[in-house]
Amino acid sequence: MRWSSPIVVLVALAATALLVSGCGEEQTPFAERLEQADESFNARLYEEAGAEYEEIADEAIAAGDTTTFVEACAMRARTHLIAGRIDEGRRWLDQAAARADITDPPAYSRFLGVRGRFEWQADEDPAGASETFREMFDYCSSREQWERAVDAAHMVALTGSPEERFEWARRGIAMADSGGLGSWLGPLWNNLGWDYIDAGRYEEGLDALERAREYHYQHGDSLSKLIADYSVAHAKMKLGRLADAKLMLREVFDTAERMHEKGSPNGIEWMGMSRWDLGEIAYAEGERAVAIELMTEALDELEQAGMPDWAPDDWAKRKSRLEEIRGA
Repeated sequence: MRWSSPIVVLVALAATALLVSGCGEEQTPFAERLEQADESFNARLYEEAGAEYEEIADEAIAAGDTTTFVEACAMRARTHLIAGRIDEGRRWLDQAAARADITDPPAYSRFLGVRGRFEWQADEDPAGASETFREMFDYCSSREQWERAVDAAHMVALTGSPEERFEWARRGIAMADSGGLGSWLGPLWNNLGWDYIDAGRYEEGLDALERAREYHYQHGDSLSKLIADYSVAHAKMKLGRLADAKLMLREVFDTAERMHEKGSPNGIEWMGMSRWDLGEIAYAEGERAVAIELMTEALDELEQAGMPDWAPDDWAKRKSRLEEIRGA
């Protein structure tokens, strides 16, 4: 369960502090407007950002600014990908591909980052995506585009083989740390922590997730802090530190409930996630009836959040787990 897993797609995009703006190259006449569109994107105002990218692309190509045109087209494609408009996104990505020049680092690196995400999320080809992100890492590292090199390492850690994920997570952490890219260290440590959890290495997972939490509290928004708290609590639950986990999960639930009451689209998901783990703790403590009640309510919340659509395997496992406890 990583920042950019299907479980929390919006969180992935927010928590990674996606460094999509310029990387220190000579700026074009459209640079300020492109940075403003990137700010809208990073604020998760995807429709607004998409319209801005589209307008910038049209004006840039008319002015003969190929660098900006490729960057704007790639990011317009990405906003369509986020919205699930795959065919429309591909049309914009094709325009970027047609003019992307390997001698133009700002444009070519941005194009590679979006192409890899299409391969991962639209084509469901993680191996192909990993190859693109490894290419992006080498390309950006050799051209001192450190932020995008870290992005590439982060993405290989998400899309690569189980063996690669630990290596690339550590590689991204080292580069972000040495480059002073603190906003990346939260998501990078988070992904490593969840890889450890998935591998049953819970002590190492907790250590990594506590490090992630420190960086998210320094650089993240309210949602990334909430998920960092949940992640640490989940690791503590896995280690059998139930009292600590229960206390943290209750705080996560209360925060998520307040978010939900204020109209946040993410509140209901994290109400369900934290309530589910509270149910697991209740069952571990011998309170089967309480566990069934909590987990039934959690499934209702997760269904409202759309889990059957964006995480069907996880949804099926949770339903099976509840039936197992009911039959115990």
